[in-house]
Amino acid sequence: MKTLPSHLLRFLQRPNDKPNYLTLWKFLGLLALLVLLYSFLFHVLMEYEGRKFSWITGFYWTMTVMSTLGFGDITFHSDLGRLFSTVVLMSGIVFMLIMLPFVFIQFFYAPWLAAQEKARTVRELPEDTSGHVIITHVDPISLRLVERLSKQHIPYAIVVADQQEAHDLLDRGLQVVVGEADMPATYQRLRLNQAALVVVTNDDLVSTNICFTIREVNEEVPIITNADQAHSIDILEFSGNTSVFQFTNMLGESLAQRALGMGRTTNVIGRFDDLIISEMPAKFTKLAGKTLAQSKIRQKTGVTVIGMLEKGRFTAATPQTEITSQTILLLVGAKQQLQSFAESFPVKVQPHSDSAQVLILGGGRVGQAAAATLARHGISYRIVEKRPVKVAEMDQFHIVSGDAADINILKAACIDTVQSVIVTTHSDEMNIYLTFYCRRLRPDVQIISRSSLERNVSKLHMAGADLVMSYTSLAAGVIFQLLKPDDFSLYAEGLAVFNRLAGNRFAGKTITESTIREQTGFSVIAVRRNERLTVSPSPDLQLEEDDEIYVIGSAENAALFHAL
Repeated sequence: MKTLPSHLLRFLQRPNDKPNYLTLWKFLGLLALLVLLYSFLFHVLMEYEGRKFSWITGFYWTMTVMSTLGFGDITFHSDLGRLFSTVVLMSGIVFMLIMLPFVFIQFFYAPWLAAQEKARTVRELPEDTSGHVIITHVDPISLRLVERLSKQHIPYAIVVADQQEAHDLLDRGLQVVVGEADMPATYQRLRLNQAALVVVTNDDLVSTNICFTIREVNEEVPIITNADQAHSIDILEFSGNTSVFQFTNMLGESLAQRALGMGRTTNVIGRFDDLIISEMPAKFTKLAGKTLAQSKIRQKTGVTVIGMLEKGRFTAATPQTEITSQTILLLVGAKQQLQSFAESFPVKVQPHSDSAQVLILGGGRVGQAAAATLARHGISYRIVEKRPVKVAEMDQFHIVSGDAADINILKAACIDTVQSVIVTTHSDEMNIYLTFYCRRLRPDVQIISRSSLERNVSKLHMAGADLVMSYTSLAAGVIFQLLKPDDFSLYAEGLAVFNRLAGNRFAGKTITESTIREQTGFSVIAVRRNERLTVSPSPDLQLEEDDEIYVIGSAENAALFHAL
């Protein structure tokens, strides 16, 4: 903490503040003159009353009266003296109790606070910083990515130009460096040459500028960029980006791939080596209403059920677990095994040939990407969009103009006959409303909803969504996978899958004795030993130090697993 004299010296040396300090000196000079004048008049009036005091006493009396202390040990006896005392008192209130505090705050306390706030933010990373991620924009994607980086103890730095914004982010516990994102000097201070990755999620124009700036400093550091518009992809790639994504398109495609009308029983959500992790809604299959033991999935297909999701909640699979129409099975198997599963447990939906199979609510970029995916697979659809200009380039046969909250519009868009409803608006509040509304209208329809923020995923499930895809989780997951390509890590629908070495922590213990499930809620789904992967290992399997353990569980409990 800097002392007041050091601040005063530093402020007096700042040339830009000379007009302000001239005002300060004028005020202090006027105040000093008043004190001297009142001390002199004190002697004059006291002699008029026939009394005599020293000059120090006169100064003492003036200061006590102007500061309103008023000890009362020295007073005037005449009316003239009392009138003079009143004038001194009133001027003291104005100058010492009102103006002086404001002067102190403006020239000393406020600058001191500003200096303390500025000291909280940094403009340069330490020289030994390496392997860090540089983030150039604060948005839901970058904030979700920061959560993942923090859990994995990967260093990062967010570039912020505005000092106040930097303070706000610091108060939220984020790592911030103050600097302009389009200045080469900023990236030199950020140790760009030692960084593992740069994430640029600004708008397309700003991102292009930033990427050229980065390439001025370093031509090799990986850069990941999000493109808002398709025509920006080539420009962003030319400007030096390693990877350019359209996360909105990726989200739309993922939403469409989960629609029942796509004709696929399972949907791949992750893979490692030859094994594939897939999800499968039990609705409209002969599995609904059976227990896992009664379904005989493993005996018939070789596929292992590693867990179940119901309204976003993960539970480990047991033979006695009942499969309901709301259950989403999480499966692990080879490609051939999953194909056998699809043949053994097909989705039985009777399509309406004279109407759309899928209803898309929202015709923005996500909705249009979902529609394009459905069209490629020959699936009929309708889009409900309030502003037709958004979907002007699409076949108007598929467009229903109007408010999706209007029952007449929904009926015109075939809400009564579609197999699936995909809710894609950019507002989570609207998505929750539409999901609940459609569930009331069609209790049996499959509802797939988009969530922009992770915290609204559970709310969408409560509103009636069968599946929810988080835009921020999808984007952050893609970026993180590029950062750690050898680290199997998957987030989907609140689900997390991790791998780690058994090490000394679990060596010599069986899976049951490891108490992984009891401590973290995660279940062991596979163990790799000597390049051989065992799926759904026995609880009595004794772990060895070099074994690689694969676990699955709720993303909310990820920190518990990493803490082991």
